[in-house]
Amino acid sequence: MSRQPPIKEWSAGAHARKPSRPVSAERSSILIRNAHIIDPASGLDGPGDILIDQSGIVAVGRVPARSKAGQVIDADGLWLIPGIVDLCARFREPGQTRKATFASETHAAQASGITEILLPPDTQPVVDSPAMAIRVQRIADQTGGLDVRLIGALTRNLEGEALAELSALRAAGAVGVSNALAPVRDSLIARRALDYARGLGLTTHVFAQDATLAAGGCAHEGPVATRLGLASVPVAAEVAALRFWISLVEDTGARVHFCRLSTARGVELIESALARQLPVSADVAAHQLFLTDQDVDGFNAQCHVQPPLRTAGDRDALRDAVRSGVISAICSDHQPHEIDAKINPFAMTEPGVSGLETLLPLVLELIRENQVPRLDAVARLTLGPAGIAGTGSGRLAPGCPANLALIDPDCEWTLDPARLRSSGHNTPFAGKRLHGKVLRTFHHGREVFNAVDP
Repeated sequence: MSRQPPIKEWSAGAHARKPSRPVSAERSSILIRNAHIIDPASGLDGPGDILIDQSGIVAVGRVPARSKAGQVIDADGLWLIPGIVDLCARFREPGQTRKATFASETHAAQASGITEILLPPDTQPVVDSPAMAIRVQRIADQTGGLDVRLIGALTRNLEGEALAELSALRAAGAVGVSNALAPVRDSLIARRALDYARGLGLTTHVFAQDATLAAGGCAHEGPVATRLGLASVPVAAEVAALRFWISLVEDTGARVHFCRLSTARGVELIESALARQLPVSADVAAHQLFLTDQDVDGFNAQCHVQPPLRTAGDRDALRDAVRSGVISAICSDHQPHEIDAKINPFAMTEPGVSGLETLLPLVLELIRENQVPRLDAVARLTLGPAGIAGTGSGRLAPGCPANLALIDPDCEWTLDPARLRSSGHNTPFAGKRLHGKVLRTFHHGREVFNAVDP
């Protein structure tokens, strides 16, 4: 049996029945006592209390006993962290509801301590116009319980030939622009895009892979791909793309975020750019910090991802970059698929991992292995990605939105794909023993997930 410490609840002054989910407006104030609070923004990493309501965080630290709250939670033995901000999660709606929907993936995110996601523009249709941005945002708002931020398309229909309506997308609420996984083959278009994005104050999210060098490959260029006869993607594909975009940053001063680094050489280029104080940042997908190209052996389609899994040396360099802060965010790169998407020959399967529900446990594993200090690891899930998104979340301070997660860091469990809340059960971590479970998630002061109450 996995350990889940009991959580005691009291009404103000007397025993009360446990509330249903979500917490009603009549019990909007919540006092969480005796938690181990981890807040990278303030450096707090120790015991404390927090008082929240639907207007935001009211107090953090040692909240006076006389403070009135509609609900009191004793969180002794549990960690309290800001709500996780996921820089890349595909919910497949609109256009691919056979794979997932906002309803299913929102529930999976809430159960994973995620309170904010950035949605890439490669929905069907593409988010390249304000009308489409409004349509997707409306679907998200109807589901509720999760802050969904849109990344608008950099070029029309992601074809790389003409700029999308960047100003109109910003006015419609886009927090950044990207060409998703599609290349921008025209260098002049890429430079103009950065000029426009800089003028609008938008961050450009770049998937750094030279399409010509990648040549449709599906595995890392090395002995495993050679032995299996798989078309490969060389390290040079990432390096060439990074050098190209960094040179444009030098010319334009535009802010660029590099998505899903996969190589040691890529880390070196980002580190060099940061040392020169260029306005760049980078993230990594959680699975890249644990898997290597050796896991592809046997044509394991669950390990078909883009960028491809690299060598153990690349994985270790990525971990070092997470620890040092060169990589300032870890994301899920959530791509749910139906079963059929992963049953063809390896090269014909669809790339991607259902990653929402393994994001936090994998990062906790880095802490357990002493790979990344606790405050830094939590920062890569909260403060770092929030800073890249520019949304002001990812911190626990009075006046901030009351987005937070209460977790049991020691709870042991084995991942069973069939029990994932996401509609996508495609995971390379099936059967893996993990530590850490989210017990409660709060979104703007309301409890949206509760694993404790029946």
